[in-house]
Amino acid sequence: MSLSLINHLLQSYGYYAVFVFIALESLGIPLPGETTLIAAAIYAGSTGHLNIVVVFLVAAAAAVLGDNAGYWIGRSGGRRLVNRYGRFVRLDATKMKIGRYLFARHGRKVVFFGRFVTLLRTYAAFLAGLNMMHWRRFTASNAAGGVAWSAAYAFGAFSLGAAATGVGQTITLVGLGISAVLTAAGIVLARRWLRRLEQRAQAAYPDPDPEEAGAPAPGERIPALRGQPGKHRQAGDQALDQHGRGYAPGAAPDRLDLLESGDRDGKSPRRRRA
Repeated sequence: MSLSLINHLLQSYGYYAVFVFIALESLGIPLPGETTLIAAAIYAGSTGHLNIVVVFLVAAAAAVLGDNAGYWIGRSGGRRLVNRYGRFVRLDATKMKIGRYLFARHGRKVVFFGRFVTLLRTYAAFLAGLNMMHWRRFTASNAAGGVAWSAAYAFGAFSLGAAATGVGQTITLVGLGISAVLTAAGIVLARRWLRRLEQRAQAAYPDPDPEEAGAPAPGERIPALRGQPGKHRQAGDQALDQHGRGYAPGAAPDRLDLLESGDRDGKSPRRRRA
């Protein structure tokens, strides 16, 4: 999404645009919420059409409410949603494993500092709910991170916009360009960081071996094979020998084996008198 479109939406809808972009990004939809906050703060400082305190309050409320909504969505039915719709929001099995790794080791830190990290800011709340993080711990870290993030970006960008007032519109555009460059650099650094996390998460939670996944569990019964006794019976005997449930070589056959041998000879087995 271009900066010109974001500026147009800010001029047309003001605080509503700030709230919608930040809330949806926090919910788990990849939208430029941070860029919208920076643009709104610069717009407020350079033109005075928006109140910076209101921008800060709206951004903080949108961040906290959007994160809480994403948390409860992830906690209630997150895995089903990921399996069905994850590809539409760029949430795949790799990011799920990274989230599991992070929340198992740094739950509160991920929620707080994730607000300042591109990409992680979008999925942190959803992954916190998916990994069953305690709601009170999540809420405390989420509120602190949302307020700190909103204050830092809102008042920092507002100062840049206010300083540009005496110089002209060119400085405002330069400020927006700098914010876009910083956002892009943050995305690149975040992707490199995610690659390293992916390796650590894979080492901590390796994928199951396909051969082991397809093998029957200990104690699992093998279904009986019916049909012609030749080929299928041989396969069944091999399966019994493989899983340790056949009789040892030289041991006396049981009653079932006597019955089956009688059926193959066309005769009924006879009992021996003691």
